[in-house]
Amino acid sequence: MIKSVCIVGCGWFGLPLAQAMVAQGIRVNGSKRNAENAALLTEHGINGFTLDLSLDEQLEQNQGAIKVALNTDCLVVNIPPSLRKDPDGYLVKLARLKTLINDITYQKIIFISTTGVYPSLEKLMIEKDAVAHSEVSGKLLQAEAMFSALSHSCIARFAGLVGPERHPGRFLAGKTELSQPEAPVNIVHLHDCILAVSKLVFEPSSNGTYNVCAPKHPARQSFYQQAALELGLVAPQFIKESGSGKIISSDRLMKELNFEYQFSDPMDMLVAC
Repeated sequence: MIKSVCIVGCGWFGLPLAQAMVAQGIRVNGSKRNAENAALLTEHGINGFTLDLSLDEQLEQNQGAIKVALNTDCLVVNIPPSLRKDPDGYLVKLARLKTLINDITYQKIIFISTTGVYPSLEKLMIEKDAVAHSEVSGKLLQAEAMFSALSHSCIARFAGLVGPERHPGRFLAGKTELSQPEAPVNIVHLHDCILAVSKLVFEPSSNGTYNVCAPKHPARQSFYQQAALELGLVAPQFIKESGSGKIISSDRLMKELNFEYQFSDPMDMLVAC
């Protein structure tokens, strides 16, 4: 039974996930990269600790306290890749984290990944369709492999994230001559990400990899034009072009774990961002 959770990375997604866990009576340890921000987590009922996986010196000096904080029933790894800025640094950070947890036995490990592992093909993408189609996707799959090899692990692949401070109306507003007007939109609301990861944490039968993406996929042009108008911004303009794009399937999550999206249609997300 999961009674304690450690969330590595209490940022845009990690913090509200931690708050949701606290609300369920779970003891939550949460990391931030500096001590001041870690201390602020206590205001939310979270046991904050400092963890900067890019600093060897900090890890060596505080290894004891860090390992105590990491020693919970469940571990959620939520580290932004930032692969375009530092393609190799992401894997180095994850390797350091693996070293820190190598003698901890977890009931469940959840690794947050992205649907960026799927190539741009006009087909329905299920979990087994991930392939290293670029340098970035190759690094992402290497990162997943580091944790999928561990016992009791799950990989959660998030589609494009929207929610507070991430309104899709700002993504393409004012842009012109955009391609793929009929390409399906693959996004997910923050609220559903929290529900999905909570499901993976507490459902004993969860295992392997799950896509987390709204099951409805409006056309790119109609969605982003409406999203911009919702904010009173200039709607993006698309060129006339045939062809479509990939659709991310979340059938495994919904069917095997009986998961229900609160925002199944991206159009409904526009008033909740």
